[in-house]
Amino acid sequence: MENSDTADSIPVSALKGIGPRIAERLKKLNIETVQDVLFHLPLRYEDRTRIIPIGTARPGHSVVVEGVINHAEITFSRRGKSRRMLLCHISDGTGSLLLRFFYFNKQQQSRLVAGARIRCFAELRYGASALEMIHPEYTVLSEHESVAVEDKLTPVYPTTEGVHQTLLRKITDQALSLLQQKNILPEYLPDQILKKYNMPSLVDALGYVHRPPPDADLSELLEGRHRSQQKLAFEELLAQHLSLQSLRQKMRKHNSYQLASANHLIYQFIKSLPFDLTAAQQKVNQTVLDDLEQASPMMRLVQGDVGSGKTVVAATACLKAVEAGYQAAIMAPTEILAEQHYQNFSHWLQPLGLKVAWLSGKLKGKPRQAMLELLKTGEAAVAVGTHALFQDEVTFAKLALIVIDEQHRFGVHQRLALREKGASSAQVPHQLIMTATPIPRSLAMTAYADLDYSVIDELPPGRTPVATVAIPESRRDEVIQRVEKAGASGRQIYWVCTLIEESDALQCQAAEDTAALLTEILPNMSVGLVHGRMKATEKEQVMQAFKRGEINLLVATTVIEVGVDVPNATLIIIENAERLGLAQLHQLRGRVGRGIQASHCVLMYRTPLSELAKSRLAVMRETSSGFDIAKKDLELRGPGEVLGTRQTGLMQLRIADIVRDEHLLDDIKQVAEVLYTHFPDRVRPVIRRWLGQSEQYGLIG
Repeated sequence: MENSDTADSIPVSALKGIGPRIAERLKKLNIETVQDVLFHLPLRYEDRTRIIPIGTARPGHSVVVEGVINHAEITFSRRGKSRRMLLCHISDGTGSLLLRFFYFNKQQQSRLVAGARIRCFAELRYGASALEMIHPEYTVLSEHESVAVEDKLTPVYPTTEGVHQTLLRKITDQALSLLQQKNILPEYLPDQILKKYNMPSLVDALGYVHRPPPDADLSELLEGRHRSQQKLAFEELLAQHLSLQSLRQKMRKHNSYQLASANHLIYQFIKSLPFDLTAAQQKVNQTVLDDLEQASPMMRLVQGDVGSGKTVVAATACLKAVEAGYQAAIMAPTEILAEQHYQNFSHWLQPLGLKVAWLSGKLKGKPRQAMLELLKTGEAAVAVGTHALFQDEVTFAKLALIVIDEQHRFGVHQRLALREKGASSAQVPHQLIMTATPIPRSLAMTAYADLDYSVIDELPPGRTPVATVAIPESRRDEVIQRVEKAGASGRQIYWVCTLIEESDALQCQAAEDTAALLTEILPNMSVGLVHGRMKATEKEQVMQAFKRGEINLLVATTVIEVGVDVPNATLIIIENAERLGLAQLHQLRGRVGRGIQASHCVLMYRTPLSELAKSRLAVMRETSSGFDIAKKDLELRGPGEVLGTRQTGLMQLRIADIVRDEHLLDDIKQVAEVLYTHFPDRVRPVIRRWLGQSEQYGLIG
């Protein structure tokens, strides 16, 4: 299928005008071959195919105008005489406008003079006294010269320092010319697929996307809805899917531990719980237990909204491993969440005669050595901890199951390191991944295609939605009165401090200041404080006191985002709510509404609000559904941020958009099956074309 004369084997230096220096700059854009040039796709387009009369041009639009310079002058900005500007007043008989140049040389100055005819392209803006173009691209025309306008829409490409649009357009022209002359770019989608989905050929699609004709629908192109763009988006999402499926198949080739047991410990555990499992929990539980009895490693993502009971499912899985004679490990991203899991697992498993080990970065000296020994000998059946679990000196006797909570906060290598702890020459551990971050279907189908996927889509009975209001900071006094009233009625309250600055120290200082202020204003209330710079033991003491009801009002930074369960807490105030993402706001709101009493969330914001912040706060007021919130979050922020910075490489899509292109995903799954079954030799080339060596972004290696 591939030969030595394909686009991915022709170096970019083979194109005219590309010497070693420019080749090095292009490398920053991941352009090293002719194929890379062809798949470096436009961000947007400019219409330079017609000259617009100045009198009909509208601000906010980028247009081509042609006119005569009536007057040119050098002036100085108001900031002082250090900043010169060249101003050219032009008109064409229908209207006039001002060209403003901040950077210019003597040669430009000598050409841009009264009487010169000039053609310009730029965005039209309102100036102080007239319409303006700032630093337009321009051509000075001789008196009778006739210069044709562009015959195609002009693409605007992603660029980097030292690589300008003109260069990218020139090398793309050469690459497209080569594409037409020689068969250098294989079509990896079979003919029957192209016909079935009415797709253009790859060569036609690339030609259209790089050089759209003048009659192209610009709005359709800018929205990515043209069939040529959709063809490329389809292939890009297919490459993502195939990459993750390849990782999945790679993992499936390993053997794992068949955890067969009579499930006595599980029955005892479930019987001891003070509540009945929901139907959704029971269903996911059974699926996980079935997975664990297989010889191939389980790779399952369990997603459930805040408070849906994922931890119980994790505990059941751990008991399955323990009863079969093995160990299980639970890894959480933060000390406070890991501590919460340790308390829960100790409370549940110790009555069953099982020892739970605890490992965190803050555990030192003899206590740490003691825990390491428990894991090494197998005396501890279950280990709970942070990333400290995969440090070199940690050795497990027989690790068969790894549970990873809020997995998107861990990097790929961290998860692989923990898996290696339980890997023998013949077997690797099962993996159960949990997240309380609701994941829209489109994101699950692209980012987690290597995992089986289960949803706990039911909350325990008695849970009532949290009523949410957004209040400006100017009404802080009203909020404090509300806090006082809730405290007087025996309820408990969270007050969450966030700052515009990202500094951990400033966050903690804000929480300390707020706690001191509230202690002074509310003398009848017991105020506690928790922040990220406190010692684990100090945080634990405060949290336990809050759980016991000894503290009415807990002031905290966002460290309480996950893992804190106090059913008597019915009010949460979130300061500077406008600066938090929807997922984080939803997680924080989930700290209340965990009992049977009506609960409330107050989002306190600073004005003025951006449009994005207004959208977020509106969504929080209107819905309590984690899935609705997640879908909106994906639309507002994009997949990279929703997944977390550790995974953004996976979602750096060139042309596809998983919100816009969700309708393609089911077809992509089917086409992937066709390629694997009937055209397996095309799988690797498709992945390589779009992802290069980026397969390491697969979430499970």
